[in-house]
Amino acid sequence: MIYTLTFSPAIDYVVYLDHMEPGATNRSLRENYYYGGKGINVSTILTRLGIENTALGFVAGFTGRELEQGLKKKGIHTDFIHLEDGITRINIKLKTDRETEINTQGAAITPDKLEELLVKLDDLKQEDILVISGSVPNTLPDNIYEVILGRLEGRNVRYVVDAAGQLLKKVLKFRPFFVKPNLAELEELAGQKIKTDDDLREDAGRLQALGAQNVLVSLGKDGAYLLCEDGREYRMKAIPQKAKNTVGAGDSMVAGFLAGYLEKKDYQYALEMGTAAGSATACSDDLATRDKVMEFYQELNHVKGE
Repeated sequence: MIYTLTFSPAIDYVVYLDHMEPGATNRSLRENYYYGGKGINVSTILTRLGIENTALGFVAGFTGRELEQGLKKKGIHTDFIHLEDGITRINIKLKTDRETEINTQGAAITPDKLEELLVKLDDLKQEDILVISGSVPNTLPDNIYEVILGRLEGRNVRYVVDAAGQLLKKVLKFRPFFVKPNLAELEELAGQKIKTDDDLREDAGRLQALGAQNVLVSLGKDGAYLLCEDGREYRMKAIPQKAKNTVGAGDSMVAGFLAGYLEKKDYQYALEMGTAAGSATACSDDLATRDKVMEFYQELNHVKGE
């Protein structure tokens, strides 16, 4: 079973405007809302690709109930912990000629509720996969990733980590199955700009030397790069399409890679599915549908064959 963990899920409220004038009343062209959070995004794409999984995390108040019920209507299995105070956050995305985001704090996670999560994670068993991603809310200890993976150590649970900076670096000792930094995050960890393929190989190799089994790097318009546990490298070109939505593209890549690997146990195919899923979401208003992912997979193989 795959489990995704989202500490602070959100309802993303997207408002489209012709233009926005600060300090004045602005009227929208249209609005929409989506259920968000990095782990939830991964669960959504996995579900759409037919991969059974469970979304874990914390919800609170009327917004938490809406998010939980909405995900269940979409066929996504959840096992959330309910906080007694506050509400699940609502993030505001303002889309004009440029995008402005307001990400809110959300409800506080109390020590007893955190312990409830840790006890729930104790049920994970051999060959289960835990996807843990995103930043840590300020109501949790900043070493919570280490606490969780340390508690699971020795059970042959496989970890997928999508995080930045020291949050990622400090959990490499637990030998995650794969990590997925983007180019900027890899450069931050390396302390230098990546200018060549040799730089990319060298800096991904440093993460591998610190413990990561596989290193998947999302490169935006330049596609993706994978350094495998056996030393093999794969590079995938991006599909030449105009991006309209970057939110969730990296999470979609994680889900697509996992789905591809579980289907064929083949890293090249996993990278192709990851790239297709990430690109499909980047070219959609919401997270990509299965049909869109498979359309992009076919297009990707056409481009690869040219």
